[in-house]
Amino acid sequence: MSVFQRCVFQRLLQQVSSGARGRNVTSGLVSVSTQCALWRGRATAGAGYRNKSSAPCVKERTFIAVKPDGVQRRLVGQIIHRFERRGFKLIGLKLLQVSKDLLSEHYCQLTKKPFYPDLVNYMTSGPVVAMVWEGPDIVKISRMMVGHTNPAEAHAGTIRADFSFHVSRNVVHASDSTEGAQREIQLWFDGQDLLNWDCIDQSVTSEL
Repeated sequence: MSVFQRCVFQRLLQQVSSGARGRNVTSGLVSVSTQCALWRGRATAGAGYRNKSSAPCVKERTFIAVKPDGVQRRLVGQIIHRFERRGFKLIGLKLLQVSKDLLSEHYCQLTKKPFYPDLVNYMTSGPVVAMVWEGPDIVKISRMMVGHTNPAEAHAGTIRADFSFHVSRNVVHASDSTEGAQREIQLWFDGQDLLNWDCIDQSVTSEL
């Protein structure tokens, strides 16, 4: 039985049970037909809204690095897990000993700061895990996930609030803008190091 037929049948039963035999059944059928058509239209429109949005899903890439203290403390897996759990896609990953030349380019705006030598010593004290992640609004969201540069000011639940205890040992780096992310990705990764692949849950986690 179709939706329309069920609507008509239920309406007729209501009319009979209420004793409304003197009413015009034809007008009742027209009213029921109109109501059912409107209901079907709303259902169709609702289904279309759920399945497809007019707003495009814009994907971004960002650069994330687990610093030497995070690697030494074996936090790499937990940090990766947070980004995976959020629904982002990993497209680049490497473990490396960072050179001073690379750091001078990465931290080009800080080379004149008095703390820069200590920063270089820290970043070259052990291996770094460099990553590229992809997803909608990932630059903004990853900054929120990482937390304030100073762990004492980071919100509870962020990576730095949970794992770090001093601004000089804040575990992880995240690009601060889409332009910065593009620059850092090009510094740390060659084009062939990044893998374009289809994630099986992409339609659930990324497509709006």
